[in-house]
Amino acid sequence: MNSLRLCLSTIVASILFVYGNPLYAQQTTVPVQEVPAQTGVTTADGIVTFAKEFFTLYQPKTALEMVNRVPGFTLNDGGGVRGFGGAAGNILINDKRPSAKQDLPSAILGRISASQVERIELIRVRVRDIDLQGQVEVVNVVLSTDAPATVRWELQNRQNFLVGWSPGASISLADRLGDIEYNVGFDTRWANLGDPGVIKKYDGTGKLTEIRTDEDQGDGPNANAYLNAATWIGKSFVQLNGRTGIENRDLGLQSTRVSQLTGVTTYQDILTIRRNKRLELGMDAERVLTPVFLGKAIVLYNLLDGKPSVSQRDFNAARLQTRYQLEDEEFTSTEFIGRMEFDWAGIEGHAIEANAERAFNVLDNSQVFTDDTGKGPKVIAVPGGNVRVEEVRWNYLVQDSWSIGKLDVETGLGLERSTISQSGDATLERSFKFLKPRMVLTWAPVRGNQTRLRLEREVSQLDFNDFTSATVFEDDDVALGNPNLHPDSTWISELSHERRFGRVGVIKVTAFHHWIKDVLDLLPLTPTFEAPGNIGDGRRWGMIVETTVPLDWTGLDSSQISFRARRQDSTVVDPVTGEDRRLSGEGGFRGDWSLMNENRYAFDVDFRQDIKSAKVSWGWGVAERDERALYKANELDIFDEGYDVMAFIETTRWFGLKMSVEGQNMIDNRVKRDRTIYTGERSLTPVLRRELRDGHNGARALFKIVGSF
Repeated sequence: MNSLRLCLSTIVASILFVYGNPLYAQQTTVPVQEVPAQTGVTTADGIVTFAKEFFTLYQPKTALEMVNRVPGFTLNDGGGVRGFGGAAGNILINDKRPSAKQDLPSAILGRISASQVERIELIRVRVRDIDLQGQVEVVNVVLSTDAPATVRWELQNRQNFLVGWSPGASISLADRLGDIEYNVGFDTRWANLGDPGVIKKYDGTGKLTEIRTDEDQGDGPNANAYLNAATWIGKSFVQLNGRTGIENRDLGLQSTRVSQLTGVTTYQDILTIRRNKRLELGMDAERVLTPVFLGKAIVLYNLLDGKPSVSQRDFNAARLQTRYQLEDEEFTSTEFIGRMEFDWAGIEGHAIEANAERAFNVLDNSQVFTDDTGKGPKVIAVPGGNVRVEEVRWNYLVQDSWSIGKLDVETGLGLERSTISQSGDATLERSFKFLKPRMVLTWAPVRGNQTRLRLEREVSQLDFNDFTSATVFEDDDVALGNPNLHPDSTWISELSHERRFGRVGVIKVTAFHHWIKDVLDLLPLTPTFEAPGNIGDGRRWGMIVETTVPLDWTGLDSSQISFRARRQDSTVVDPVTGEDRRLSGEGGFRGDWSLMNENRYAFDVDFRQDIKSAKVSWGWGVAERDERALYKANELDIFDEGYDVMAFIETTRWFGLKMSVEGQNMIDNRVKRDRTIYTGERSLTPVLRRELRDGHNGARALFKIVGSF
């Protein structure tokens, strides 16, 4: 409750400052185009342009650092999107989207030196044949055409005070070979990780029965190589994007269990091994077919190949092995996408687009589970462990954009058709069809002010891993797969208003209401087992506030505070109890501080000051989000990470290098889990036991040096 009060009071304070600040009242009377000499910012025709001089104060070394300093903009790395259409997130480079999905926009921007950037544009309506691809706004990074060859490099080392060092390095080269512009890069990192904790188990009467102490340590390398290239071939502009990489991880968990009833101590070791290989190749070609007709073709191939395994060894009080369980798995996941896009400007004042996309996705998964209690290994069948899932999906879209005075209108109608087939432990084939209309109205009566109404139907991305089953050794449980999954769809209504003031000031308030059909959640299969499934219709509603406020008026020159907060609620009929409840949130001990999750609130506050004369920047941040609940068949699982506190200091004073130290998770926030298991159906039968986990994953210090030549 205190956290919620802090969240709401900060929202109110931000709004009062923006709307009550006399400096802002004066600024709104000055045309924005008259102040670029002081601010490096201009606004015109739905574009806010930030000259490279705007970012000088922040000492950026990469395009990613520059994009992260654009006021009122949050980078979206894509993901959770079906096909290619929205996979590039909300980033353009020279008006064009990279033909990549797994090579994330943030990674691509991180390989571009800041010295190559000419300007950055924040685009909120369709301009210059730029298609927003369903995003409400995008950032366009415009690179210099005559930039010299540049090598960008980075060395870093993260010290986790629980588990040790995690060194990493990256290097990239941007140059031109004849008419071909290219960027090649390589990065690698040795990771150390862990989240030790103590679990206290209670019986149904609340009596303490066991104390379990978990000590874990994980490490291993990952490495990636990248290539991005572009050139003109005749009258066609062609881009090539490629990525290949490996990820190896070994995670060992040593568990000591002390019975509070008998005093006997037993032991358990769990070893998780991950071996993944990844490949992505993408190419697109764009050509002006007539003066008013533009065509673009895209092909994309993704491959993920893995051989994970998990084993568990149980030991008695004398440390003699009493049981050995092993789950060996092999999987191959592939995706092939072909896409055509056409833009036609044959009707004055209108920009009409049509596209068609075909995606073919395959997951091959095989699994062998053995159990040895001393009499030799015995193969145990796990339903859903050996499957092949295929999806053929077609997407079509036609949309039109035009302006009526100060009002920009974008309307479109999409159609998605897909067939999902499964073989192996289950044989099934299903077909789906979704109509996806959308409309975005953007009204900008005066410069620096914009109101947007968005109405759209979205279809979710299915995770093929939800079709397969796996053993969860830590919980003595099985995560079952579900061959009957189908995508949920959401009707989105969203109203937002944005006001910009001064050099960096911005406030954006967004209210939303979502109607969800066939909610993807946890579906009970028996009184004690569940699987990912569709549980019926639901709703989600709330408000998001984002603001950046300059603090020069306080005497802290060149300082600012940024605040983001979400307050939401949701409802769906619980398939176990038949009563209304909130949607399940994402589980797990770890998790980023994304505002978009199924909980009641989340917020983060970030302060930054840039001292130009000393070439030093420093700042701090605080984030918190509400607990997340998973509603299982016979279990209520609640996760809570508490507060996350960070601070940093960086400088470019020496040798032209950017050196920084960042404290992460500085208060080593507690990671709590409250797991209540019932004898049968959740909340309808007596409590069997309760497990309370109290853990942490360590305060960290990140040391980084970035340079270019």
